[in-house]
Amino acid sequence: MLKTADLLEQRAGLVGRMGAADKADDQAAFEAAETELRSLDAKLERQRRIDAAERAEHGKPINGDARLDREIRSKFSVTRAIAAAAGLGVDAGFEREVQTELAKRAGRPAEGLFIPSEVFETRVLTTATGSELVPTDHRPDQYISALTASSVVRGLGARVLSGLTGNLSIPRETDSPAIGWVAENTALSADDANFDSVTLSPKHAGALSEFSRNMLLQASPDVESLLRQMLARNLALAIDRAAIQGGGANEPVGVLETAGIGTEAYATSLFDATALAIEAADVANVATARRGFLTSNAVKRVANLAKDGIGLPVGIGPIFHNEPVTFSNQVPTTLGGGTEHALIYADWSELLVGVWSEIDILVNPFESTAYAKGNVSIRAMATTDVAVRHPLAFVSVTGVDPSTAVAIA
Repeated sequence: MLKTADLLEQRAGLVGRMGAADKADDQAAFEAAETELRSLDAKLERQRRIDAAERAEHGKPINGDARLDREIRSKFSVTRAIAAAAGLGVDAGFEREVQTELAKRAGRPAEGLFIPSEVFETRVLTTATGSELVPTDHRPDQYISALTASSVVRGLGARVLSGLTGNLSIPRETDSPAIGWVAENTALSADDANFDSVTLSPKHAGALSEFSRNMLLQASPDVESLLRQMLARNLALAIDRAAIQGGGANEPVGVLETAGIGTEAYATSLFDATALAIEAADVANVATARRGFLTSNAVKRVANLAKDGIGLPVGIGPIFHNEPVTFSNQVPTTLGGGTEHALIYADWSELLVGVWSEIDILVNPFESTAYAKGNVSIRAMATTDVAVRHPLAFVSVTGVDPSTAVAIA
C-alpha cells in the first residue's frame, strides 16, 4: 500500500500534466488527468485518515510480543538510556525506539524515561554515585548487594492489571435477588440486585539518587544488571508494603486498612487462631485455589515451639492446618502501636494491583549538587494502586505477640 508521501508525489505529477494539457489546449488530456486526480484524492484522503488513526493508537502492548520481549531483554540498556537522557555521547538508538512503543502502551509520554519491565528479569545493585562501579579490578561480578526483604504479594497470587491509563472502576455485586417459594397463584416478592464498585487510581512512589558520569559511560554489563535490580527492587518492596498495610491518602489502601475484612482474635494459641481464620473464610464462601497465610518470621519461631512434644509444625511448604504459609519481613510488626505482628489468611487472588507505570525515570544532569561534581541526578518513580475485591476474602488474626504467643495451648 502506498504511503501518504508517495500519493502526494503522484498528485504533484498529475497536477503538472493538467497544467501542460491546458497550456497545449488539449482538452482530452486535461480531462483524463483530472479524472485520475479525483481518484487519487480519494485515496489520499483515506490514507490521511489511516495516518491519523495510527497516531492516536495506543499500540500493541510490547509485553505481548514474544519476539520484542526477547529483544528488549537482550538489547535494552538502562545505563545507556540514562546516559543519553543526560546528554552524554552514547549510541542509544534502540532505547529511544523502545520509548516510542512504551509511550503508546501507556497512552502518555514519559516524564523522563520509561523503563520496560522486561529488563528487570535479571539479578543484583549500587552506591551513592556509582564511582566504585566503574570497571577495575574490583570484580563487579562479585558485587555485594544490600540485605533486603523479598517482595511477596505478587507471588502469593495477587492479580496484576497492567497498562492502565486512567482511573479504573470495576463493578462489584454486593447482593443478588432473593429466591422465594410461593403457593400457586401467589405473587413473588420483589427484590433487586445491589452493586457497588472497586476503584483504582494512580498513586506514586519514587526516590532520588545520584550516579557518576564515569559509571554511565564506562559501566560493565555486570553493573547494568545491578542498576536494574536496584530500581526494581526498592520500588517493588515499597509497593509490597503498601499492599499489605498502606494507609491511603498518598499511598494505596492496603489489606489491613481495608474496611470490612474479617478478623479473628488470638486467644489461647496460634493453632486455635489460625483454625478460626480458616473457618471464617469457609463461612464467607471464599474460594480455596489461592488461599494461604502471610505473617512475620517471629511468628514462624513461635509456630515451631512445642508443647508436650507437639508444635504447630512449619514443615515442608510450610503449612498451617495444611494451608501454605509465607513468612516475610515485609509484614508489620508494630500493629496497634505495640508489638503485635500481622497474621493474614486470605485468597490472595482477591487482591488487585493496578499498574500505570512500572518504572519511570527522569534524568537531570543540571541538578546543582550533581552538576558541580559532573554527576547525574536520577528520579525513579512507579505509579500503582491496590484494592481488595472482596474484603471477607481476607481474615486478620489480631493480638498476635510473638513474645507471649504459644503454638498450641
